[in-house]
Amino acid sequence: MASLPASTARTAPTIAAAAGAEGDDPSRDNGNGVGAIKVLVPGEHAMVSLLGTRDELLRTIEDAFHASIHVRGNEISIRSEDPAETGRVARLFEELVLLLDRGHAIDRGTVRQTVRMIRDDADERPSEVLSEALITHRGRTIRAKTLGQKRYLDAIKDNTVTFGIGPAGTGKTYLAMGAAVQALRAKQVNRLILTRPAVEAGERLGFLPGTLHEKIDPYLKPLWDALHDMMEADELVNHVDRGTIEIAPLAYMRGRTLNDAFIVLDEAQNTSPEQMKMFLTRIGFNSKAVVTGDVSQVDLPSGTTSGLRIVGEILEGIDGVAFARLRSGDVVRHHIVQRIVEAYEAYDEASGRGRDTADAADTVRDAATGDGGG
Repeated sequence: MASLPASTARTAPTIAAAAGAEGDDPSRDNGNGVGAIKVLVPGEHAMVSLLGTRDELLRTIEDAFHASIHVRGNEISIRSEDPAETGRVARLFEELVLLLDRGHAIDRGTVRQTVRMIRDDADERPSEVLSEALITHRGRTIRAKTLGQKRYLDAIKDNTVTFGIGPAGTGKTYLAMGAAVQALRAKQVNRLILTRPAVEAGERLGFLPGTLHEKIDPYLKPLWDALHDMMEADELVNHVDRGTIEIAPLAYMRGRTLNDAFIVLDEAQNTSPEQMKMFLTRIGFNSKAVVTGDVSQVDLPSGTTSGLRIVGEILEGIDGVAFARLRSGDVVRHHIVQRIVEAYEAYDEASGRGRDTADAADTVRDAATGDGGG
């Protein structure tokens, strides 16, 4: 029987190895005395919460492993030609049960991320990574949904300046905002300052209609939207009226020293090296800064170097500065977004090696369809 941490033994599933268990096919024995592993799920958990409605989560698990899985009551029997694969499936069910025990609802995203962590043989336990809450609002808990996101949040907690770099949909900005709100509520800082460069998608402010405020406001709306997800409207208005929360374009940061503040610079790929240096030198005493961006979506004028592209070369290794690099596996939007990100990454990699456009396009199709190991 598997040994379990004392903190989880109360409701953890019972895992037992059985050779030639009743109902098992002994002809599929692996030759090492282990014909199957049985997982007994504690009675306080309904099997539908573990396996999904109409076994949809069970099918997701079966698709992820080369193993035969049979369920009878609260007993799950696992058999595979590869003993290591059998153990991975058993560990998956163990982690999912522990997540249920901690009040975490299991869905396909949770299953996929747990599978990924087990296959990657990560040091961290999925039940610990995926159950740690950042903040809760209106019954909705904001938490890391991938190992990369958990490491990102840990970096924010442990460092003065954290760079969250990765593709769209990896939660860079949202988690940074959640960490900022948490710090404000815990009185670790006295104010939040959220900023973005007002340059996106090739648009120039001078050519947009309206007053300066009307031109700038749409660029800052994603930050407002995130805050509305994390606090009540009247609470947000009160913070803004008192100056506790400030959302402003990056240019407004020049000449200031920001003490006792949690500062988030979003869309940092659209800063020049000079703007990046200006922002980083605004950080005052008892302040923390998070810089987020996606270097694959730079909207700066042609010939302008992104400050986010080169900052790693300048600051890597400095104590108190961390770089959290999120990948396509950390995308938590619709599953197709992960495929799209992987396809673009494959195209960029192929193009960067000097291959012709047709070869690069073939690589994209392989990544998008899941062929070629994508």
